[in-house]
Amino acid sequence: MRATPFLRNIPYTPSGANGGANITAAFRERVRRPSYFSKFAQAEELAPLFKDGDYIGWSGFTGVGYPKSVPTAIADHIEKNNLQADPATKKKFKLFVGASVGPEVEDRWARMDMISHRYPHQVGKEISKGINAGRINFQDKHLSMFPQDLVYGYYALNKKHGNPDKPLDWAIVEATAITEEGHIVPGASVGATPEIIQSADKIIIEVNTLIPNLEGLHDINQSFVPPHRLPYIITHPKDRIGTTSIPVDPDRIVAIVESRHPDNTGSNAPENDDSRAIAKHLIDFLSEEVEAGRLPKSLLPLQSGIGNVANSIIGGLADGPFDQVQVWTEVLQDTFLRFFDSGKLSFATATSIRFSPEGFEHFYAKWHDYKDRLLLRSQQVANSPEIIRRLGIIAMNTPLEVDIYAHANSTNALGSRMLNGIGGSADFLRNAKLSIMHTPSSRPTKTDPTGISCIVPFASHVDQTEHDLDVVVTEQGLADVRGLAPRERAPVIIEKCAHPDYKDLLHEYYDRALHECLARGAAHQPHMLRNALKFHINFLEHGTMKIKGWD
Repeated sequence: MRATPFLRNIPYTPSGANGGANITAAFRERVRRPSYFSKFAQAEELAPLFKDGDYIGWSGFTGVGYPKSVPTAIADHIEKNNLQADPATKKKFKLFVGASVGPEVEDRWARMDMISHRYPHQVGKEISKGINAGRINFQDKHLSMFPQDLVYGYYALNKKHGNPDKPLDWAIVEATAITEEGHIVPGASVGATPEIIQSADKIIIEVNTLIPNLEGLHDINQSFVPPHRLPYIITHPKDRIGTTSIPVDPDRIVAIVESRHPDNTGSNAPENDDSRAIAKHLIDFLSEEVEAGRLPKSLLPLQSGIGNVANSIIGGLADGPFDQVQVWTEVLQDTFLRFFDSGKLSFATATSIRFSPEGFEHFYAKWHDYKDRLLLRSQQVANSPEIIRRLGIIAMNTPLEVDIYAHANSTNALGSRMLNGIGGSADFLRNAKLSIMHTPSSRPTKTDPTGISCIVPFASHVDQTEHDLDVVVTEQGLADVRGLAPRERAPVIIEKCAHPDYKDLLHEYYDRALHECLARGAAHQPHMLRNALKFHINFLEHGTMKIKGWD
């Protein structure tokens, strides 16, 4: 027997239907469709509605705009009733989110073994542990493709329960307001929320009255299925193609909850000497491209990943020689505020704004200065290969490692330990005008400050191929590999990008591989397969990639 009396096919009556005495003035102000007041509910009364095996979609992207109250109430309910201790009452869910969310909800679910499957990108210690321990099945997917595959029904091919026309049983989404038409105004991210709402049988909305109403910040378009898909008519980052809110079917809204929890973002990754050196190499390279006439003086729209290197690059551009810069990216971090304030960034569009708490305070305080220079779109549009190629994006992302032929690993350490996922890096790198990967040349281990070389003979896992990358840059230097064949590329990457502790070893590897492969008539991309992963094997056995030799 299940511990809860609720069944999937029994309707739920929210507490608001009985008068809504607990509805606050702030909630009434944000929810501008009075008929929705009857759907008002407390998160705690919704928790028993969720069944083992349910397919649940959340809003959110890079730790902002995600639901807090209902996921917390579900975990509280399971913990209070000790449901996970008995196989007969244990609950595990398939969880679908545009990207990562706050650790206080997702990591808690992972720690309590409440997640059976996760799609398509995640960040958190507990969720990573669950994936790599085999408790959680994780499908890593390009962020541009996840929403369309969700709408196609690909993730519900083996779903045996619920509405056969809806891939998801539930959508739990955060809003900062609900319009007179009943449409949802998102918060600091859009992500895959439109497609999650489109795909869900039942919808719960968390109206967050702690943060400001961000109405007008978003550009929302409908997702169509082939052969009825339409082109995205966007030729400039400022172009709008949709509406400012997400349409929703009122009949599928089960409940509306008031939330007053902030996004749990924390501080951005701090810059260091290596990240600043990488930024300098890149800004010098872009200046040379402008001087050569391959880029305009204002550059082309920029895409930047997250992390300390990305922060240094954007910070460097705020002090750099380029004016009227445009940005087309996934995520904006604190350094973009500095970029805006410098007057050099004229417009930015993304699918998420992931500021630190201090950054959000600054953003909200200067809302009127930023609101007409910023636009948030769905990830299916922000990461659209069609638009990236049309606009000529300059894409900059960080891998785990790059090999001597410019194959990059962004996801699996030592070939098999999943970190976060590919995210949107390949959406941009395969389609950008300039595809750049930046990484420190080495990383420390427990016993060796340069024990891991980020330039390796052979990538232990490949996410971005040699066909996708134009430039590789570390604090040591920048390798421009445009137009170079593999045998031309390898010496350049080693000489320009490898750490001095590994440079001679890598040159020796390439020279010996070339000699052996020429001798057997197989020298297009020379390798010694017996030694190709020797750096990685040595690290596993001795805690460092510094091998004694190739024999």
